[in-house]
Amino acid sequence: MRVLRPEELGEGERERWRELRAATDAPRSPFMEPEFTAAVGRVRPRARVAVLYRGAEPAGFLPHERGVAGQGRAIGLGVSDCQGAVLAPGVAPETGELLRACSVSSFAFDNLEAGQDLFVPYAAEEHATFVIDVEKGYETYESVLRTRSPKFLKTTLAKERRLGRRAGPVRFVFDERDPAALRTLMEWKSAQYRRTGRRDRFAQEWIVRLVGRLAETRAPQCSGTLSVLYAADRPVAAHFGLRSASVLACWFPAYDPEFATFSPGLVLHLRMAEAAAAEGIGLLDMGRGPAEYKDALKTGERAVHEGAATRPGAGAALHWLSREPARRAHAFVRARPRLASLASRTLKGAARLRRS
Repeated sequence: MRVLRPEELGEGERERWRELRAATDAPRSPFMEPEFTAAVGRVRPRARVAVLYRGAEPAGFLPHERGVAGQGRAIGLGVSDCQGAVLAPGVAPETGELLRACSVSSFAFDNLEAGQDLFVPYAAEEHATFVIDVEKGYETYESVLRTRSPKFLKTTLAKERRLGRRAGPVRFVFDERDPAALRTLMEWKSAQYRRTGRRDRFAQEWIVRLVGRLAETRAPQCSGTLSVLYAADRPVAAHFGLRSASVLACWFPAYDPEFATFSPGLVLHLRMAEAAAAEGIGLLDMGRGPAEYKDALKTGERAVHEGAATRPGAGAALHWLSREPARRAHAFVRARPRLASLASRTLKGAARLRRS
């Protein structure tokens, strides 16, 4: 095994990574492609890739980040919605030996892909990630919505028409290349984080730089995609995510609060599903975490895992102390709807106080 910086991977190794990934039964998430790891490597200097060999041929890849104290984490932890190793069939390294070879005491993950046998035994929690299946076309998806929730679809489409009458003709661009539209989206998203008392991801320079790099990435299995809903040429909702040939990973959606009564975010997601289906994309992954809009739009759920693989030593204890108490507290709150609702209201109240 060799441990390399992402930029040190040769084209042959990157192509082998793609071949191994294509051979799995898992959905082709763009977060699991070498292009995503390469982009993270440009903004996170401690990004690494462990390359496992069977003879002279690469047989596996583990993208990860190595912390200052020797703690390891999935590549892009905190923003990546799909994590794990890419391994050839029959390759099953001993987890502790793999971590030792990577010079890390732990490997933390929060969106570990289902079926990752190397790390699933170390998961502390299983979460649902919500998906929209448009494999059979957008019309079929709409018929599912009409059957399951006819009022939701009828109301959302009516709001789209009303938006057009009030603000001007509505149009949708699936792959917008205007940098100004991306800046507008990040401003909306930052304001939303602050408004709801959440940590503002776009206050972190590395995330802003990562999104900027991915917006310029154009690869068959990992392409940055900015989708924008316009009313009279004014953006009213937008989303930035990553797409492969078969999966659109929904990442950063936001809308202009001035148009909130028209539910532009819901309209945007319907148009994204329609455009994705037309492009041959069969699955939209809206990520983990409950939300009303996800419940309204989803056709199903998939499992992801949160936890950490560790090897014995002081580093494992340090990982436990730094992450486990907070993770358990969050899990306790999530499991109790009334407490979760109170926590949400408290966060929003604190955010209002900070703004006043």
